[in-house]
Amino acid sequence: MKKIKELLEEKGCRVWSIDPDASVYEALGLMAKHRIGALLVMTETGPVGLISERDYAREGILHGRTSKETRVRDIMTHRVVCATPDQTLNEAMILMTEKRVRHLPVIDAGLVVGLVSIGDLVKSIISEQTFIIEQLEHYINS
Repeated sequence: MKKIKELLEEKGCRVWSIDPDASVYEALGLMAKHRIGALLVMTETGPVGLISERDYAREGILHGRTSKETRVRDIMTHRVVCATPDQTLNEAMILMTEKRVRHLPVIDAGLVVGLVSIGDLVKSIISEQTFIIEQLEHYINS
């Protein structure tokens, strides 16, 4: 089974982040610019949360908050569930399912080295399974 570090090698390790005191409007603009659904919320000491489009819908819009006046810290998910580069994709999927999260910052030796989403994991697992099926079909037909 593929490990998270292999997935990061394929997709890249770039992590977009934002300060907790930034406006939600800034966060949404950054997500739109980079065509991503979530940002890691960082301070000098490391990750303190995640903000996603879903957070904005649930904690911003539905509570009548405006994106320009609301701070990221006010609507972000404070509980940061992390993974390590040596975890398998299956272990990461189990972790996401148990903790009910859709994004996992990847931490190695105390440093953020990447971020994986549920979509990244599903895409990679399907690709790996497709390869195995093709190999088995080739073996059977040989």
